[in-house]
Amino acid sequence: MSHQANPAEVALPIPGCSDSPVNQERGQRAVFCGLTSIIWLHRKIQDAFFLVVGSRTCAHLIQSAAGVMIFAEPRFATAVLQDRDLAGMADCNEELDRVVDQVVQRRPDIRTLFLVGSCPSEVIKLDLANAAQRLSERYAGRVRIAEYSGSGIETTFTQGEDNCLKGLVATLPKAPAENRSLLIVGSLPDIVEDQFLRLFEQLGIGPVHFFPARKSDGLPAVGPGTAFLLAQPYLGETARALLKRGAHALSAPFPLGAEGTHDWLRAAADAWEIAPDQFEAAVAAPLARAERAVARQREALDGKRISFLPDSQLEIPLARFLHRECGMQLVEIGTPYLDQQLSAAELALLPDGPRLTEGQDLDVQLDRVRNDRPDLTVCGLGIANPLEAEGLRTKWSIELMFTPIHGFDQAGDLAELFVRPLNRQSRLRF
Repeated sequence: MSHQANPAEVALPIPGCSDSPVNQERGQRAVFCGLTSIIWLHRKIQDAFFLVVGSRTCAHLIQSAAGVMIFAEPRFATAVLQDRDLAGMADCNEELDRVVDQVVQRRPDIRTLFLVGSCPSEVIKLDLANAAQRLSERYAGRVRIAEYSGSGIETTFTQGEDNCLKGLVATLPKAPAENRSLLIVGSLPDIVEDQFLRLFEQLGIGPVHFFPARKSDGLPAVGPGTAFLLAQPYLGETARALLKRGAHALSAPFPLGAEGTHDWLRAAADAWEIAPDQFEAAVAAPLARAERAVARQREALDGKRISFLPDSQLEIPLARFLHRECGMQLVEIGTPYLDQQLSAAELALLPDGPRLTEGQDLDVQLDRVRNDRPDLTVCGLGIANPLEAEGLRTKWSIELMFTPIHGFDQAGDLAELFVRPLNRQSRLRF
């Protein structure tokens, strides 16, 4: 559901959003749980270990999603809750302490260990916050112990990252008020970070920090002089935690496609009072490359009808990109949660006409897809195969979480991801 700000909360300084009606649906849902986010978080934070406190089902999910080879030694694992734990016949904390000690002894290279809650651990009310505090004291100076919830109860899979980063905000060093900096919030592939960093340097914007950092000792300081830009649209709780630390938000569309990346960078340039002509000169070459790359894919997408079923919370910025830059017709834009404040700049760029849906009532939404028969439906893995069997082309939304799609240099690749299922349909006809 959409976030309703508390009077005590600091409102995000973002302009008004579109007045388009939002259809709220509550019913059966089909989404991955927040544990899935471990797959990209453990690649991003290179000296962190993620210990899921859950069931064998949790372990199978993570292993399947990661596709890790049996001889690899990943930086995630599952402390499996047995029947005795679930029945309250064993002291879960004693067993958890033993498993954590094994991990710390075996992996001296890790600097942060996350205890990740799951549906089973939350059902039995296992207090991971107290466990993290207790273990932090035991391993002080050696390993930071943190915790967050990756439970799939009433959440979608991208909220795992939001919970993780929200928990880390409290541990960020305090920056003096006079120290001005830009904070980019949200996990991005290293190559995309490097591209953005070069552009910020060319514009004279800095210092620039990324959160999460690649290393645990690289956590940025935050204070009244910190401006932050969200790189991902599902980080509402992290944004509010940063506001409470004194940082201030910059309003912008998200950096997907040529237009979104241009406007996202311009928000930082405006905050740093970069002259408009200086900004345009600095981004002219990569912007032109991005526009040419998208144009090569547009012919296959122009005029095609697309529906989004709620899954990743990337649906609104993706819809904006596909409509404005690729010429696609939007039939329905479904998203698990619609944060009106964070999405304001995106909603203002969407056309009138498409259905905007928050939440999910799976059978009802599938009926609409069958009636609409769009050329392409963006949805979760579990829904895609049944729709394909009915002759409807689909795009897995989770693929967008494992592929570099942000920034100028990835704009053409982002468009191509939506061309591929349409090309597959053409090849199958022959």
